Amino acid sequence: MTGLTAVLLYAGWTMLLALIYASPRVPQVLMGKKPADAWTRGKPSVDPAILVRANHAHMNCVENFALFAAVVVVAALMQKSPVVDAVAAWILCARVAQSTVHLIGTSFILVLIRATLFLVQVALLFSVIWNLLH
Repeated sequence: MTGLTAVLLYAGWTMLLALIYASPRVPQVLMGKKPADAWTRGKPSVDPAILVRANHAHMNCVENFALFAAVVVVAALMQKSPVVDAVAAWILCARVAQSTVHLIGTSFILVLIRATLFLVQVALLFSVIWNLLH
């Protein structure tokens, strides 16, 4: 898998997570069960726990997408795409796994697994940056 393909799949995964928590809201608004602004930031959550976790997993993806995309684009601009291509699939897999674990729950062990998967992504990105600079 190329880095650019991984960026596209990462973006698709991020959008899918948004749909997971946003889609159940549409019928609630259309049927008048909730006002359209019931989910405004800063208000207490009214969603079931799984949807709150989906929202948080989505935001985790959003927070890290720019970093991943920047490294991939810089590698391409430097004409060193093979450096990122070598680990792009692993970064994407770690991201999808992290989000999936986030959806499952928030027990201590799950949070530990999530953190480990995040650190894998960070370590891989640092290794790519190192290799691009050397």
